[in-house]
Amino acid sequence: MAQASLSMRKIEEILRLKFEVGLTHREIAQSCGVSTSTVSGYSMHAKAAGLSWPLPEGMTAEQLEARLFPAQGDYGRKIPQPDWQYVNKELKRKSVTLSLLWLEYRQEHPNGYGYSQFCHCYRKWKQQLNPTMRQKHKAGEKLFVDYAGQTVSVVDPQTGEIRAAQVFVATLGASNYTYAEAHWSQSLPNWIAAHVGALEFLGGVPAILVPDNIKAGVKSPNLYEPDLNPTYQDFACHYGLAVVPARVRKPRDKAKVEAGVQVVERWILARLRDRTFFSLAELNQAIAELLVELNQREMKHLGQSRREMFAEVDQPALAPLPETPYEFARWKKARVHIDYHVSFDKHFYSVPYTLSGKEVNIRATEKTVEIYYQRQRVASHPRSTAKGRFSTHSVHMPPEHQFYSQWSPERFLRWSREIGPQTSELISKALDSRRHPQQAYRTCLGVLGLAKRYSPERLEAACQRANSAGIQSYRGVHNILKNKLDQRPLEPASDNPLPAHDNIRGQNYYN
Repeated sequence: MAQASLSMRKIEEILRLKFEVGLTHREIAQSCGVSTSTVSGYSMHAKAAGLSWPLPEGMTAEQLEARLFPAQGDYGRKIPQPDWQYVNKELKRKSVTLSLLWLEYRQEHPNGYGYSQFCHCYRKWKQQLNPTMRQKHKAGEKLFVDYAGQTVSVVDPQTGEIRAAQVFVATLGASNYTYAEAHWSQSLPNWIAAHVGALEFLGGVPAILVPDNIKAGVKSPNLYEPDLNPTYQDFACHYGLAVVPARVRKPRDKAKVEAGVQVVERWILARLRDRTFFSLAELNQAIAELLVELNQREMKHLGQSRREMFAEVDQPALAPLPETPYEFARWKKARVHIDYHVSFDKHFYSVPYTLSGKEVNIRATEKTVEIYYQRQRVASHPRSTAKGRFSTHSVHMPPEHQFYSQWSPERFLRWSREIGPQTSELISKALDSRRHPQQAYRTCLGVLGLAKRYSPERLEAACQRANSAGIQSYRGVHNILKNKLDQRPLEPASDNPLPAHDNIRGQNYYN
């Protein structure tokens, strides 16, 4: 054998690194300058011979070779045949290898096949299977998903309009257990809802999802790093699984679901071809009934049904479902406005003011809107449908804005009425002059605060003079008080202060 050509020192080093140091076969191969298959071969033969590390004292190279590669005598004997059906089924289980199954076979039949012949006979037996069954699929590992090419017509009972329903298909790799569900389109919400339905049907979560490169799931197909839709990635994180899209123009990557689609079209959709459906729910009910029959049909090449294979192989290996199903969420990138709000669906939601100008990610469900910065959630709001309105948390405001948030137009008006009608009129005009009343709060606070500095009586007189002159600013009122103009009598207003002329706009021009 090729393995026996290695020196005693290199064989010992392989066994030492394997059993004492615990390196992987790849690491041992790099260290010893041999192939990983050579390392695997020596490790397997050492286990079969009951050898470990350190080796027995005094063992020579010839004795080690004899232990690792015992002579096969009596070639005319009748070799007991392994149960290849059992071997094929067990290989679908996690961590089960041909070398382990061979060791179990040799424990039961000490004079049976050697490892190399065992592997050769298994591969020869497997070549007799249907080509779609030749891929190795571990139990509970992969769920293949796609849409059927065939659609189903649904008639609107009110208008008579005919709509084409899309049929989603999911197939487990190891057992071929199949799920199908109809939706109105292949849009992102329907794509996610179909996945949620498939996992609920399975009652567990596989390790890997293998979709086609549909736009709802994969934003930009790439051989090495396909870019997933953020919602699809969010869905995968919720269920703790990985998404590995099939490679573009590589149909063998998704051969399972291609076969599953074909089976669904032949055994479900073809049987429904002459039926008329008046709702999506009615169509899905019919699909569910035929799906039970499909999964209970015996697969001739395996002698078992999909349901039996699922219960025996895939189901025990599935991870448990999370406590709550995934709630559909849309993701959007946004830049925080200078007023520390971001826009989603024409409503404005606050974030901490320190993020002004930064790019954030918005995650919106039917009920909530969450904002993330550098993968950390920084804000959460109930979702609002009020267009052009604001949802603001006071803790997100700068300290000076938090002070102003405690005020309201009604509070300023109540305060101004306590001073006098002229003051109340000026404050009312100041609030009405701004597009948003909050923009006048600073002016209102400044004007009303002058009552403490001068007196309520003088402020009322100053406001009277300001109102007559059309002044609504803090600076204008303060100048009146500072220059004691409030203590001078008001001059009566002229009925016609300016002569009529085409070039004079008049007081109502800007109204």
